[in-house]
Amino acid sequence: MCILTVPGAELFYEVSGHGPLLILIPGASGTGESFRSFASHLTSHYQVVTYDRRGFSRSTLDGPQDYEHRLATDADDVRRLIEHRTSHPALVFGSSSGALVALEVLSRFSGRVQTVVAHEPPAVMLLPDAGTWLAFFDGVYETSRKEGVAIAQRQFADGVLGNADRQAMERKRSEHASESFLANARYWMEHELRQYPRTKLNLATLITHAEQLVLAGGRDSHDQMTYQPNKVLAQQFGCDIIDFPGGHLGFLSFPTEFAKVLVNVLNNELI
Repeated sequence: MCILTVPGAELFYEVSGHGPLLILIPGASGTGESFRSFASHLTSHYQVVTYDRRGFSRSTLDGPQDYEHRLATDADDVRRLIEHRTSHPALVFGSSSGALVALEVLSRFSGRVQTVVAHEPPAVMLLPDAGTWLAFFDGVYETSRKEGVAIAQRQFADGVLGNADRQAMERKRSEHASESFLANARYWMEHELRQYPRTKLNLATLITHAEQLVLAGGRDSHDQMTYQPNKVLAQQFGCDIIDFPGGHLGFLSFPTEFAKVLVNVLNNELI
């Protein structure tokens, strides 16, 4: 267990394994704990860093935060983690909100990464029905304010996730039914639920670094919103989407198989 002091926060992170540096960026949970089982199958190949994004769990805030530019700050935190651990370009995997962070890392710090795997980034501004989805996220936020975070979480899951992912989310909720878990969910709903899907990706910059980018999706979520932004990006960049086991939360439901696909992707065996 380690702490990296960064502007405005202290990042809690853990390192396991040996080999090239691989940073795992969590999504809505905000915590490296969500990757624990999945990450354990990667350590024979990589030096794996899991961490809590700032404001979540053990990554505490220190002073005022620039919430208007939070995604850029998240990306800068990843850059600082990479530079703290190695002088070489790193491998980066991000899922959901973490995939948006990973794309921002590639846009801003392409020289610090070798390969970025973006698993189902919720970049809904790319979609023709973006307004409908943004209204849905706003509605979930209002529910959290009026009826509580737990009810809002179920509303979100029912509207976005498939059945298997909803079950995985419920299992995680029951396993971590603590004040910290609720605090993380509350923080995410306050600062990311509405804001991160409104991200307008820098497509012109991303396309210049397309050879460093792998678009990933769940084999069980093709018809769900979470898969659709990568379809648009794949058309823009002229590349394929690599399917991983499960749906949006496949790393929770199929950690062994999910890790195997990621290793093959990073070894260029599935690209």
